Amino acid sequence: MHIELRHLRTVRAIHEAGGMARAADRLHITQSALSHQIKGLEDQTGVELFVRRSKPLRLSAAGERFLRTAERVLPEIDALQEEFEGLRDGSAGRLHIAIECHACFDWLLPVLEKFRRAWSDVDVDIRPGLAFTAMDALQREAVDLVVSSDPEEVPGITFAPLFDYSPVFVAAASHPLAAKAFVTPEDFRGETLLTYPVDRTRLDVFSMLLEPAGVEPAAVRQVELTEMILLLVASGRGVAVLPDWVLREVKYHSDYVTRPITEAGLTRRMFAAVRADDLDKPYMAHVIRLARTEAVKLQRA
Repeated sequence: MHIELRHLRTVRAIHEAGGMARAADRLHITQSALSHQIKGLEDQTGVELFVRRSKPLRLSAAGERFLRTAERVLPEIDALQEEFEGLRDGSAGRLHIAIECHACFDWLLPVLEKFRRAWSDVDVDIRPGLAFTAMDALQREAVDLVVSSDPEEVPGITFAPLFDYSPVFVAAASHPLAAKAFVTPEDFRGETLLTYPVDRTRLDVFSMLLEPAGVEPAAVRQVELTEMILLLVASGRGVAVLPDWVLREVKYHSDYVTRPITEAGLTRRMFAAVRADDLDKPYMAHVIRLARTEAVKLQRA
């Protein structure tokens, strides 16, 4: 027995229209072709699907069973077709994000809220647990975008620039280093450095400042939340180096001072790493634009 989707659609159309002629019009075929199709289907199944002596045409018990299957299967097929059409025209898809920047949630969440309103058919998720195998996950298509400040030469991966930022020193207003116009690597030797709980190779203060100068702070204390880092800084328990967008409100707070790192300051660039084949998808291009504009707003605040 070979049942096709057109058979399911035919039985449903006859039931809904109440007769062969109206169903044929709905299906855009002749009544003769429709009758031939039903006859062939009944020959295959070995049962009558309609009680032909009734007016209007009525389903038999076997026909009712066939209709229940049609009403269950056809909506799923229709939904699948719509999903594929959305994938083809770029209005639907998946945007799973891995983050190599521990402080990026403050900046990224407003981006995704705006993105959600514009692209309701795109499945959005953040995968912070993949932070340190993010490029491998991107190549394996486990994620679709990686937020990173460390561009690499990876086949098939494009690093789209998002924005530049400055790592900034922050200390309590009463801290001795508050009197300086800027800090240098030597200033960290006697300090407890408060950092996010990530490998030091991922931290700007080590990769750009301390390791090139051969300087090690007196202690390193890892703290999960930005708010907790700032609380400990204000309490005199240590100093920190954080992205400028995180410190947009702190720099106006009397409990803190913020200072450039070195006289010239430090600058890093944030990127969105995506598979090259995905870069031209309309929703991918839009989220990258949103990321750029939202970052500018934060830095101007």
